Formats: sequence, structure tokens, C-alpha cells
Amino acid sequence: MSFTEDLEYPQILIHYQNGFLISKVMFAACELGVFDLLKESEELLSSKAIAEQLGSSHYGMERLLDACVGLKLLRVEMKKEGAFYGNTEISSLYLTKSSPRSQYHNLMYYSKTIYLCWHYLTEAVREGKNQYERAFGISSKDTFEALYRSEEEMIKFMYGLNAVWSICGRDVIAAFDLSPFTVIYDLGGGAGALAQECVSQYPHCTVTILDLPKVVETAKKHFVSSEEHRITFCEGDFFKDSIPEADLYILARILHDWADEKCVQLLTKVQKSCKVGGGVLLVETLLNEDKTGPLESQLYSINMLVQTEGKERTSTEYISLLTAAGFKEVEIKKTGKLYNAILGRK
Repeated sequence: MSFTEDLEYPQILIHYQNGFLISKVMFAACELGVFDLLKESEELLSSKAIAEQLGSSHYGMERLLDACVGLKLLRVEMKKEGAFYGNTEISSLYLTKSSPRSQYHNLMYYSKTIYLCWHYLTEAVREGKNQYERAFGISSKDTFEALYRSEEEMIKFMYGLNAVWSICGRDVIAAFDLSPFTVIYDLGGGAGALAQECVSQYPHCTVTILDLPKVVETAKKHFVSSEEHRITFCEGDFFKDSIPEADLYILARILHDWADEKCVQLLTKVQKSCKVGGGVLLVETLLNEDKTGPLESQLYSINMLVQTEGKERTSTEYISLLTAAGFKEVEIKKTGKLYNAILGRK
């Protein structure tokens, strides 16, 4: 197809304008329990049977199922009695609640929280600030007071983070040889999924999760096994309180929440507490230096605009932050997945 013909039928624009329709189809199917039901049934089901068991209209369910087939989230088999549906491999693995690699909770956070904030993207661009007040009626200067506006919301967010680390955690922890570091602090480690990955790969190390008191309380109550003695918790605000001495500090998806000045402030505190020869491991998505992408990172950077006061950054920008805080010998490893690893040494 020639360039002129592309302009006469701008397929790429049609695909982009339908982007949120695609997302909401997947979110709705997850929320209604379509993928869970089909996994439990262990056989193909008709749209009528699915609608009846999930308490929905047959009229609406049939259209939702067909859209999921088009998205390759479901497979369909035509029989003389009609259409029968089943999960595809990707849905069974990632969209069912019972799967160890389930992304269900992450998708629900996107659907119930991020989606509502993005409704005010135009206002966020005009004003240069997050949109929690418009989306949820919350007026707060504290990003995380807004983010954790209820225990239910906190649990949803923490489940979502665990889902992310279930597919990215192993790679970022394995990006560098962390065996020389035995005492590790995970700042803002939440429910402990990355800490679990760390002690799994390095059995000789201990990891302490430093997070806000209400986060620690929720993590202990809902997420962390009492049998894992190498993971402990420390309540505190890493901006306001002292940071204990350690060999290595992990900051995973932390710096992207904050403006440069706050990042340097936090990294400087970490550097002063870090043992000589120790370091800090940043886990973040990275933007290309030439502004060309990756698209996911560019979209995440907009998400930081509508939800926080931060942004996604390039490798050079993270090196500058670490250097300003006194770290040296900065190395960067790209994993080929959403999140990459940056190691700065003291």
C-alpha cells in the first residue's frame, strides 16, 4: 500500500482510537470472571451457559465473548448447537486468578484507578499535576496518601505490584551478581514480591522491607508468609526517617514517582547509610535517549503525570541522579522486559 493510500484509509489511527475499547473488553471479562469460569469448567461452554453461571445477560455476554475471540483471549468452536468458548493459553496463564503468574489484580487496578485518572489527561497536561482530586475527590499534597486512600485500594495496588514482579522480578534481580551483598533493604518494597525473588536467588542474604506503617501492616496481614524468616519489615518513611545501614538498597519503581530534587534527596540519604563497597539497585523502565520510545515507557511516563509528581527517565538521567548523590561505577542492564536494572556503587 502506498503512502497516499495509507492516508486515505488511516488504519493505524483507527487502531489507536480503539485502544481503550480493547482494554475495557479485557478488564470486563476479568472482572466478570469469564476466564476463571472457563478454566474451572475444563471444557468449552456456550455463551448462554457462561451468562447463566456468571449472572449476566446472554445478550451482552455473547458480544463480550466474541470480542475476546477477536483479541485472541478466547478460542471458539462452532458446533451444531452454536458457538462454544474456551480460554487461550495466554488467558489461562495470565488472566485467571488462580494462576501463579496471574495479572488479574494488576488489570483491576488499571480498570478501577488508572483508567479514571486518565479520563483527565488533558487537564493533567495543562496543569502539570496528578488528577486524583478530579478522579476521586481527594485533595492531598502527599502522592501516597492519595494512592493508598483505603485499605482496599492499597491491597489492590500491592496485588498489582506482585503481578508485575511475577513476570519481571526474576530478570531484574538476576541482571547483576548480587551475591556480595548480604544485608539488603528494599525501600518501598510493599508486599515483598521482589524481596521473595531476592532471597530465592541469593539464599545467604536477608532482606528488610522499609515502608510506611500502614503498608507494612497490610503486607503482614495479607501477603507475606510467616515461614520466610529472611524477610523482615521496618516501619518508616524513607524521606523523613533515618535509613538503616546495609550492603545494598533496592528502589524498585520508586524514583519514577518523584521529581528530580526529591530523587537526589532520597539517593543522598541512601548513599550516606550505605556501607563502603555497597550499592543501590534501581528498577525502572527506561526511555530511549533519542525520544523514539519504547512506547510502553512513554505511556508510563504520562501515567506518572496523571498519578504522581514524577516521570520515567533515560539511562543518562538516572546516571545523573546517582552521580549527584555520590554514587559511582553506575552500570545499566536491560532485561528485554518492562523493567531494567541500574546498579550504582559507593
